[in-house]
Amino acid sequence: MMYRIGIDLGGTKTEIIVLAEDGKEVLRRRVPSPGGSYEATLTNIAQLVESVEAEVGARCAIGIGTPGAISLATGRLRNSNSTWLNGKPLGADLRTLLRREVRIENDANCFALAEAIDGAARGHAVVFGVILGTGVGGGIVMDGKLLVGANRIAGEWGHNALPWPEGSERPGPKCYCGRSGCIETFLSGWGLSHDHEGITGVSLVAEEIVRAAQTGELCSLATLERYEQRLAKALAHVINILDPHAIVLGGGLSNIERLYETVPRLWRSWVFCDRVDTLLLRNLHGDSGGVRGAAWLW
Repeated sequence: MMYRIGIDLGGTKTEIIVLAEDGKEVLRRRVPSPGGSYEATLTNIAQLVESVEAEVGARCAIGIGTPGAISLATGRLRNSNSTWLNGKPLGADLRTLLRREVRIENDANCFALAEAIDGAARGHAVVFGVILGTGVGGGIVMDGKLLVGANRIAGEWGHNALPWPEGSERPGPKCYCGRSGCIETFLSGWGLSHDHEGITGVSLVAEEIVRAAQTGELCSLATLERYEQRLAKALAHVINILDPHAIVLGGGLSNIERLYETVPRLWRSWVFCDRVDTLLLRNLHGDSGGVRGAAWLW
């Protein structure tokens, strides 16, 4: 039997999963990430692989999901919020250390792949996977295969400008990428909190705003309604370009239940069509989507 290993290389935790050929989970393990040390990160991965392969009694194919992406120009990791990995030849070093080919993809791509293959969007031909969390990322899957693009940035909608901005949304908050008004600055957890504080003067984290809105607190409810409208506009822009059959939400903000009813009703105003059949779906695999998608890279 062929086994696939998936590894989700996060800043605070590293998760490993083994899938059988049919996608059944054989085992899963989660350990703290050795933050700040590239060498310790490599050692941690090698030890995890050795441990789980001894347990299943087989040599496995390995896929890894990580924030950021491998540069086509240098072969080194870039744009990772685990900054000690940036500029490092992660793929080459792991191939040497593990003595086999290793496939590495952005964690949002891995999330999209998992949800398209055996998750919420299973059976849909074109799937856009969205991460709404600390950052805003995305991935595109077509007919069960990841679309990475010529520059390996397919699906990176978070660093496009918020479409159809209103006066109060111009020029928008400063983004770490050096521009202003990126979708990420409005739709990330930080973006939701920043918007609320800017209007009300009250500093709350995203979860507190959502809970307050659920009780009917008017200022928090207004903040959530602005968030829904911005999400609807941003996704309508994606629909106009990609026309996916399904959009799957992941990340902490995907747990806001009302998004799945409100946003599809709102996005009709901006989608260039008389009827919108795209589905907005809540993820099936939760925070395990990334690690499963990494395994499905094979």
